[in-house]
Amino acid sequence: MQDGNALAARLDTGPDGDRLSGSREKGLNRVLHILEFLHTTQRAVGIGDLAKGVNAPRSTTYTLVRELVDAGLLEMAGDGNRVYFGKKLYLYGMDYVRGNDLLRRGRQEVDNLSRETGETSELCMLQSGRYTIVHSSPGTRPFRISSATGLQIPLPWTASGRLLLAGFERAAIEDMVSEDDLVLPDGRRLRLDDFIADIATAKATGHCITSGLVDAYTKCLAAPVFSAPGKVEATMCLVVPIDTSEAKTGELIALLRRRAASLSIS
Repeated sequence: MQDGNALAARLDTGPDGDRLSGSREKGLNRVLHILEFLHTTQRAVGIGDLAKGVNAPRSTTYTLVRELVDAGLLEMAGDGNRVYFGKKLYLYGMDYVRGNDLLRRGRQEVDNLSRETGETSELCMLQSGRYTIVHSSPGTRPFRISSATGLQIPLPWTASGRLLLAGFERAAIEDMVSEDDLVLPDGRRLRLDDFIADIATAKATGHCITSGLVDAYTKCLAAPVFSAPGKVEATMCLVVPIDTSEAKTGELIALLRRRAASLSIS
């Protein structure tokens, strides 16, 4: 198995051994495209589909996949013609959890919150311009609310998105939010000005509630976790039935804010 330095050197050179510096479609950048495609797809894929997905020649993709398999970062799945993430990436991920104090404590708080309330609870962060669930704990209701660790959703669809962007300048928000992001799953289109106004309101109130955005049956309650005064690093949120009473919603928001404050750096 190759070490990381050997792999990086191999992936950043062409077939003639020359360095490929300056080309974002070569070497390590193509590896990143492969990993991102697999993350988005969430399943093992064939080399042909992978090559199409990352817009690279099949021969080049095959070579990169072979190197990544040798390094333990990818594994061949099923009949050996499909590829997916390898065990080493899982181990790297666990190293990250152990080394990140907020994530380690946040996972425990999310699990506790779900057990205490019976509702689906999440810890969310901003990743590559998307709201990302970094840990999720299902509630005890007989029906399951869709929520999965690693799921990435456009920021305008979520309560957490409005808090994670609190403090960002309008120009930065416009860069992060595409026109497609403003179209909800049911086809409704949000106005960018309304979304930016919601961000300001969430910042002022210290929490956010959205109803019927991702689906017609749930609402999301979110409270900010701060890494420094005024800097939102993450959110804790609850996904509850849309008909949850106003009184119960208020109780849950108060609980969320207390738990999020316990994770924050004051």
